[in-house]
Amino acid sequence: MKLSSVISARFGKPDSTALKGYREDGGYATWLQVLSEKRAPSSLIEEVKASGLRGRGGAGFSTGMKWSFVPGDSPKPKYLCVNGDESEPGTFKDRQILEMDPHQLLEGVGIASYAIGAHIAYIYLRCEFKKGIETVEAAIREAYDAGLFGKNIQGSGYDLDVHLTMGAGAYICGEETSLLNSIEGVRPYPRNKPPFPAVEGLFACPTIVNNVETICNIPHIIKNGAAWHAGLGHSEDPGSRLWCVSGHVEKPGVYEIETGYKLQDLLDGPCGGMLGGRKLKAVIPGGSSSKVLLPEEVAKVTMDTPGIRAMGSSLGSAGIIVLDETTCMVDAVLNLMRFYAHESCGQCTPCREGTPWLVKILDRIERGEGREVDLELIEDLASNIEGRTVCALADGACWPLTSIVRKFRHEFVAKIPVSARKDVVSA
Repeated sequence: MKLSSVISARFGKPDSTALKGYREDGGYATWLQVLSEKRAPSSLIEEVKASGLRGRGGAGFSTGMKWSFVPGDSPKPKYLCVNGDESEPGTFKDRQILEMDPHQLLEGVGIASYAIGAHIAYIYLRCEFKKGIETVEAAIREAYDAGLFGKNIQGSGYDLDVHLTMGAGAYICGEETSLLNSIEGVRPYPRNKPPFPAVEGLFACPTIVNNVETICNIPHIIKNGAAWHAGLGHSEDPGSRLWCVSGHVEKPGVYEIETGYKLQDLLDGPCGGMLGGRKLKAVIPGGSSSKVLLPEEVAKVTMDTPGIRAMGSSLGSAGIIVLDETTCMVDAVLNLMRFYAHESCGQCTPCREGTPWLVKILDRIERGEGREVDLELIEDLASNIEGRTVCALADGACWPLTSIVRKFRHEFVAKIPVSARKDVVSA
């Protein structure tokens, strides 16, 4: 395993947020080349498709394939929306891009907009990202002043306006259709799909929604070619990714590594091992909504879509949460479930009613007032919540919960009074 430097290459450089520094490092050259050569938009889409780039926001769908769903013959305007509503617990990579290299994102916005035929792009950020908002705002102003956005860019005949818009800090707005509703100024409930945003999205027009890191890959792919990107990391899930590591390690942070590496190597190497030399207990590998891995699974798993799927979990938003032997798994999952119950938008009954119910059960167990049958009730509730809602928030709440209950059942039972355990009750 070796650390990489594609997206993070300019992190920490002097004036890394300024247009001058970005252009000195070759920034916007690819964007200007696309415009001057009047590249066929379809050729850009095919290049991204051939690169194997998957979305970096959680679902992991082919980026080029997603772009190709935009109907080229639609008479309606087309939009690009950049999802910067990074709210998944354990995830903080997009925030670093916004704060440390905003022009990389803007160059990607230009190329992606051109490829799908959009003339208006929205960058959607959380209101809490004060520094990121200020940095991106300043970068947009610089780009306009330099003639990189606006009307008839560099005499190419192509127009593009880029707008920064902010959400009020709701987790649900990270879901792409909720984000679109938020931009439109209506209640950000997730929408039923189909129709998918690529056909009917923002203002009922064809829309592509990609997250910040995904868009930042675009200038590098168009500059270096699809084969270059396809040759990085795992062949079925290629590329270099930003991985967020938090929790009980000596050196938490954001690490850029090609896909296909062993998770254990990251923890033992760049992360400096377990905090205080304690033992590893569990890892949530893809943000809080992914299923937990045990130490023996961590030792074998490779961080790519096929590898993580083989272990029954998911890459998600690349938020690696490390838990050591001092962690109470009942308390940990209760903390997560309180988050999901609080952030449920309330549109779907299973999620609106089910997540607070799960919190009550877990809270009862944590207080020492639970029953062993509560563990079966948790499983039953989760099976009736998962897959029965408009968006995946409820699924994301149930996945870590059920995996933790199954893999650490003994910790839940230990908190249940002896008189309320099944073997005693049945006797």
